[in-house]
Amino acid sequence: MDFDMGKRADDLRRELRDLVKQHVPDQFLGAFTDDPADLATAQQFCRTLAEKNLLCLAWPQEFGGGGASVWEQTVVREEMWAHHEPRGAQYMGVNWVGPIIMRHGTTEQQRKHLPPIAAGEVIWCQGFSEPEAGSDLASLRTTARPDAEGWLVSGQKIWTSYATMAQWCFLLARTSKVGEGAIQKKQQGLTIFLVPMDDPAITVRPIRTMLGPHHLNEVFFDELRVTEADVLGTVDQGWSVVQDVMAFERVGIARYARCERLLAAAPEVLGERWEELPAELRGRWVRMLTHCRRARLLAYRVVALQGSGRVTPGDAAAYRIAVTKLDQDSAEVLMDIAAEVPHDAARAAWFLAEADDHWRYSQASTVSSGSIEMQRILLSRVLLAGAR
Repeated sequence: MDFDMGKRADDLRRELRDLVKQHVPDQFLGAFTDDPADLATAQQFCRTLAEKNLLCLAWPQEFGGGGASVWEQTVVREEMWAHHEPRGAQYMGVNWVGPIIMRHGTTEQQRKHLPPIAAGEVIWCQGFSEPEAGSDLASLRTTARPDAEGWLVSGQKIWTSYATMAQWCFLLARTSKVGEGAIQKKQQGLTIFLVPMDDPAITVRPIRTMLGPHHLNEVFFDELRVTEADVLGTVDQGWSVVQDVMAFERVGIARYARCERLLAAAPEVLGERWEELPAELRGRWVRMLTHCRRARLLAYRVVALQGSGRVTPGDAAAYRIAVTKLDQDSAEVLMDIAAEVPHDAARAAWFLAEADDHWRYSQASTVSSGSIEMQRILLSRVLLAGAR
């Protein structure tokens, strides 16, 4: 399969790799480790990309972007994920918060929120999942109760990535109960709010996991005051915004690029020991490289559909299923290979640390951004509807 995007894309890849080499330490394993220097590295790297107009390369120029094609942005996405996402949490603002505000936000919201994202100066978190509403998001219980000045939000979110460091939250809450008036389905009566995380009515409690100290958090809202200016889109019509979010978010995580980079590095790291590996293990390694290309192809299909405005939830679900399974299956192969790496081999420490980190992340990959079971249900519904 030929994935060649042409000379312009090749030049962009070389430029991005040079920037990573210059500004990101070799031992960098992401922004959200126990070492505060890693977050500082990511924040500075975002500003470096922004200064070179590479952070939001495909955004329209009027919103602070480079006006480039979605394929050039895909190159950026792949190189960042291949090198352990040195943009840190900024990928969320770049890949979907910004585009969603462009699509659904008011002129005032666009002027307020898009320039800081394009400059790499702000971190967003996503207030979606709740203790009893994860995969079944529409069952959430966080409510926005109307009063004379707007709404008062009360409730709890969980698994909220980056909440300890985010300045803004993309918050989904129920504004009308099911059964009231025209609200007959749980997907109705939901509204998106854009809220500042420094409000004293918001409390964040980190959830310590093997992914690191900053990935997952609980967030509590205690009579948080929101107004009409904080509403993204139309009141009670937030589910349509959520569907757009999922389509942008799921294709925005180019994990296949990281899998392929680590798999391709394995023979080099093992050197002469590579030929001594069991044939079964090397066969699994080849299979994973094939699956990398399958996930890449599905991603490119969704990117092409996004460019024409025709992407559907089923398209995004198909890609998400492929890439999350790739995450877990490749992690098992990489750990088996890592067990054979001589500790005195060149780049042994780097490969072992990378393989271990990849394995830990993969354990949550089939749950994050919508569980793989829900993705399969969604894809099945789309296929069955198309067959009728």
